[in-house]
Amino acid sequence: MSVDRSFRDSRHTGRLVTEPGGLADSLARVAGLQQRAEIRADLPIGGGSGAGRWLRCADLLDDPTLLDEWRARLAEWLRAEFGRAPARTTASYVMSWYLRVPAYAGALLLHHERRVPMLRPAELAVRTAAEGRPDPDGVTVLGRSFYCLPSDPGSARPEATVVADERALAEVLRARYVAHVSRFVAVYRRISPLGARTLWAGATDALDSCLWWAGAQGGTAESEGAGVADATLVLESRFAPLTSASTLRTTLDEHGRRVWTRRRESCCFSYLLPGADECAGCPRTRPRP
Repeated sequence: MSVDRSFRDSRHTGRLVTEPGGLADSLARVAGLQQRAEIRADLPIGGGSGAGRWLRCADLLDDPTLLDEWRARLAEWLRAEFGRAPARTTASYVMSWYLRVPAYAGALLLHHERRVPMLRPAELAVRTAAEGRPDPDGVTVLGRSFYCLPSDPGSARPEATVVADERALAEVLRARYVAHVSRFVAVYRRISPLGARTLWAGATDALDSCLWWAGAQGGTAESEGAGVADATLVLESRFAPLTSASTLRTTLDEHGRRVWTRRRESCCFSYLLPGADECAGCPRTRPRP
């Protein structure tokens, strides 16, 4: 059993101010394609207040008490729903939610636009749900610089850095993501019961899953397969400190149909909740070599 529903379903309803050929233009296009969280290129005036406000990733890393507040909100919700809120469960969920911000932004733009934003903590922001379970329901990419292919119509723009091919673009996404996650790991391991290995396993899960989701949200087997191909391109093997190559594989569902699934690298610790068991694909239940 798992209470993890990833990003909340949300539809973008605002309008982005775009520059033809720029990164905001890309974000405007992908905003209508994704389903897991609102994604935008700006912060609303005022940014909201209290629960549900927009926070830059840099703010969360510079002031870890904000991450503690996030965990406290989740703990309150878990106690209301399940009667208890184990520290490892709240730490793991907030870890996964945070890591999906750079992973989701990078995966969407790579898959749909063949562009990679810088993914710096100062250039990403997240909004958590104002009521109920405080998972992310919005992501903002504030930076304007991006990496792209020679064929990109915006490749001549001053904020564009052109790379040779798709493999090079995948390398850039992996490197930019790892640079962001390195800052998160340094902060979060000091304030949570999770060690560095668990945090990097969570980072691997977030990147692999978000690349898969970017294709799967297209609703067809072909688009889902394209997302899996992106995950294989970015995580074709293990690149330390990430903990594995892509673990996406096919399996048979209860109706005998072949579907995509993946083996998790990290544990969400949902099994610590009353009446819960390990999730499918949990590393705790993986046979030992």
